[in-house]
Amino acid sequence: MKAIRVHEYGQEDKLTYEQIPVPIPGPGQVRVKVEAIGLNFVDIYNRKGLYGQPLPFTPGTECAGVVDAVGEGVSDFAPGDRVATERAIGSYAELTVAPAIGLYRLPEDISARQAAAAMLQGLTAHYLTSSTYPLKRGETALVHAAAGGVGLLLVQMAKRTGARVIGTVSTEEKAVLAGSAGADDVILYQNIDFARETRRLTDGRGVEVVYDSVGQATFDKSLDCLKPRGYLVLFGQSSGPVPPVDPQILNRKGSLFLTRPTLGSYTLTREEFMWRANDIFGWLAAGELSVRIDRIFPLAEAAAAHRYLENRQSKGKILLTLSTP
Repeated sequence: MKAIRVHEYGQEDKLTYEQIPVPIPGPGQVRVKVEAIGLNFVDIYNRKGLYGQPLPFTPGTECAGVVDAVGEGVSDFAPGDRVATERAIGSYAELTVAPAIGLYRLPEDISARQAAAAMLQGLTAHYLTSSTYPLKRGETALVHAAAGGVGLLLVQMAKRTGARVIGTVSTEEKAVLAGSAGADDVILYQNIDFARETRRLTDGRGVEVVYDSVGQATFDKSLDCLKPRGYLVLFGQSSGPVPPVDPQILNRKGSLFLTRPTLGSYTLTREEFMWRANDIFGWLAAGELSVRIDRIFPLAEAAAAHRYLENRQSKGKILLTLSTP
């Protein structure tokens, strides 16, 4: 089968399109014939070697498609089932395997492309707004990269709670997208200091929570946006990792909380995974949540897709595809 492989860490040119053996599903695993693949920043981190992924490897964890074969002990899924997962063992391929415990059977009215666009980023936005910092009506959240794939979903889910949402974006075009997702105020951070503007918009009080996927470039000023005992939820590092932090800073700025969550810690059981996935796909089916697919690249052009995402050009979800529309 055809797949993208990484033989050495580095830039997007280290992604090679080549022939590799078809994977065999082991006990508790399912093999999926891939139709659509979700591109995520973690794929870039792995390509660069930031998480020490053993070489060589096939990137990607998120995809949607059709069950092709099941391993020993799998009874909940059968060949022909339409599914999505964010736990694939190398989704940048024509076929991939994934643990059955992390597989979701798709409703009839959800396409493979919708599913691949909503799975990982939808679960992320869900746990951030419902569990890491459970937003409540009347509170205010600051969402960085509010027009990105996670950002647009975060804004929508935050608004479902009745919270006020302030978003930061880089361009007027992205400001329109964030506003259409429900953001009450949108800050163009290249034109204005977002910390000062957030304080102005909140009459000097600050916000209860900052959802920050940017990392190095926004971290210090994100702390300045918080009210006393506020939460900085750092869930990504698109601008680079945050340097070591003196905990006394949290004291001086108002007894602040800092957390660095990851999806795996918020889908520890099948029940928790299904709760979040059922909400996401239920809202999508009911028209109460929308996912914006920004660009679709053929699998063979994965390097171009990585370049597009890494250059912070995305305005929604980026997909790789093996299927026709």
